[in-house]
Amino acid sequence: MSAIHLQNLVKKFGDFTALKTMDLAIADGEFMALLGPSGCGKSTTMNMIAGMEEPTSGKILFGERDMEGVPMGRRGVGFVFQNYAIFTHMSVRQNLAYGPKMRGAPKAEIDRRVGAIAEMLQLTALLDRKADRLSVNILQRVAIGRSAIMEPAIFLLDEPLSNVDAAFRAVMRTELKQLQRQFRQTMVYVTHDQLEAMTMADRIAVMDHGVLQQVGTPLEVYNNPANVFVAGFIGAPGMNLLRGRPAESDRGLVIDLGPLGVTPPLPDNLAVAVRAGRGDVLYGFRPEQVILSDRGLSMPVTFVERIGARTIVHLGQGESAVKAVFDNDVGLAIGQTAVVAPAQASVRVFDAGTGCAIRAGG
Repeated sequence: MSAIHLQNLVKKFGDFTALKTMDLAIADGEFMALLGPSGCGKSTTMNMIAGMEEPTSGKILFGERDMEGVPMGRRGVGFVFQNYAIFTHMSVRQNLAYGPKMRGAPKAEIDRRVGAIAEMLQLTALLDRKADRLSVNILQRVAIGRSAIMEPAIFLLDEPLSNVDAAFRAVMRTELKQLQRQFRQTMVYVTHDQLEAMTMADRIAVMDHGVLQQVGTPLEVYNNPANVFVAGFIGAPGMNLLRGRPAESDRGLVIDLGPLGVTPPLPDNLAVAVRAGRGDVLYGFRPEQVILSDRGLSMPVTFVERIGARTIVHLGQGESAVKAVFDNDVGLAIGQTAVVAPAQASVRVFDAGTGCAIRAGG
């Protein structure tokens, strides 16, 4: 079995707690991304899965098998590091063949597997070229192939695309997903790049400061963030968050945003949950889910970023600043005033004290 279960997993380095009581189930054949900023504990988690680090407490199970005391070499995992770490004095062919050769595979079997993985990763024309003559992009592709050729049931990748150029990252996102589907591997992918996680993963585990913040599909964490950290970290740009206070009106429950005025009434089921709380809230909406309107939030345009097919418009300043994403032909310029209205169905509300989402109907 290649399912992975992390149970009450804790890792401390002296007085520093790198991972705080993590529980996570990764299904057999699932592509799970561990996503978060530097220092959040994602690489530490992967190192414990691989057997490079021992947990301070808790369990790691592969299927029903407890991995306590099982060395990395006996866990049946493939590992690709951020730094490709291949044998530069060898050819691409020799690098790819290294693992099967060390395990005593017959030459014909080695040749077949090298040919198949080279074709999949577009390395066939480079098989006889020495690795020290290759670009960083190709070296990382060779590193992925060298691990994948062993067909591990569990494949661990620690930010493998962070050192390569943007165009190559786009190609490799597709190839890695195809590789995982072909071999039906359980893949755990560490990244700080939300685009990688959103485009490749079946589910995302969002982490911050050693704490698992939320686990869900890419759309779940985008549409329904569990707290303000996830709301701000997921999305490019992240969710707009404006501090306000619930207030009753003749139209229903609104959020008083101070100088920005009041919001449209909240949907009934969300209003019920907000009424049950106390104090200030954070009124959240995605930059992509706003329209220009006659009624809404009236704010000055402070900056305009035109990025190909879309334009990011910066509105307001300080704690009242928001961003809105439009098509590239939007007619707004610095110094103008824009009135933007969030799509009501996309509005999310968070407790200003705890940062936790206030769920509709909750």
